[in-house]
Amino acid sequence: MLNLQRAAIFAAVVDTGSFTAAADAMGLTKAVVSFNIRQLEAELGVTLLLRSTRRLTLTEAGSLFHLRSAALLKDAENLQDEVRANHAGLKGELRITTTPEYGSRVVVPLLAEFSLLHPELRVRHASSSLHADLISERFDVAIRLGTLADSRYHAALISQFTILPVASPGWLKMHHVDSLEALAEAEWIIHERLSATLRWQVRGRDGEKAVLDIKQPPRLFADSAQSLMAFALAGCGVALLPEWLVQDALDSGELVAVLPDYEFAPQGIYAVYPDARHVSAKVRTFIDFMRARVS
Repeated sequence: MLNLQRAAIFAAVVDTGSFTAAADAMGLTKAVVSFNIRQLEAELGVTLLLRSTRRLTLTEAGSLFHLRSAALLKDAENLQDEVRANHAGLKGELRITTTPEYGSRVVVPLLAEFSLLHPELRVRHASSSLHADLISERFDVAIRLGTLADSRYHAALISQFTILPVASPGWLKMHHVDSLEALAEAEWIIHERLSATLRWQVRGRDGEKAVLDIKQPPRLFADSAQSLMAFALAGCGVALLPEWLVQDALDSGELVAVLPDYEFAPQGIYAVYPDARHVSAKVRTFIDFMRARVS
């Protein structure tokens, strides 16, 4: 039978990159860590790590074991937290990842409030413009915006938000944008993760549907909404951004909504988690809490 403690020590070695760092992280001696890795390899009958004086390298079997054991350890942690939660409230650790912008503006304040309601729960928040692998990086939940493409995970809709094209007043003075055709020919600032086909369904005030199909090859790209907004503020063109991000700039007049008579399809705010078979109490509770606050 697999020893979960040894699997956890192996995961710590892989995640930290060394026996010494893993020992420090787990409060063990290096000798204990080394012994448990040798015992784990002996029990499995395979070599998991190739050791050299400079670095550790995972074997093919080690990579597979690391991926599968990460999911197993998370299941074990969730089960433990679930049982404890039935008696003494939420405990353990909630690991959550978000984009930097939505994280700092919305999720982190909510996590701060959530942690006060559950003082026994440890909270770890990581922000990144890149989508993390929830299983290998052992995240409980990711808050993602827009439309979802990754079918490996399961998602709960939290709420929706409006997106709109914006530009600086200076740029608009130099460019006459009074129709969808003119907007399609404009200088666009594009998010890196958008598809190559820059086409959006829009709806006018009269409810009539139309298509906005970008004609000019964009010159400016960025991997975060904050960077797109900075380009727009600098007068570089039109950026399609969330209303929650640009509202202050719109109120101050630093940015202006372009063709406000047209509406883009609302975008979703999703809580994404890796396993639908066993959604832990801490994940379910946080999703319900965030849905109530954001909605």
